Amino acid sequence: MAADPVRDRGATTIADRVVAKIASQAAREALEAVPEGGSAPHTSVVVHRDVARVSVSLELAYPSDIGRQCGAVRGRVRSRVEDLVGMEVHEVAVHVERLHSTLTHQTTPRGRLS
Repeated sequence: MAADPVRDRGATTIADRVVAKIASQAAREALEAVPEGGSAPHTSVVVHRDVARVSVSLELAYPSDIGRQCGAVRGRVRSRVEDLVGMEVHEVAVHVERLHSTLTHQTTPRGRLS
């Protein structure tokens, strides 16, 4: 039986959590800044063969151009995952979880006032 050069080279498998970490970093790079009191973007990834679907949850400052920032996140995540991992990214879903306003930033504890 002849040696199969393709089979002898082996395979490289990249874990979903690695792709998610790359996507999260790319989302941070795309944002102007994480709002004061906000948290960094969180990502989840589903990989099937060499195709990734990414979901990004993030918090944005208010007021801001939400559509432009979400578009920047989509583009940056797609390009970084494709460039660094070599996977196609068919979908980048961006979920804005919270808007942070500097105008309504509370310094008093939340709750019922007496």
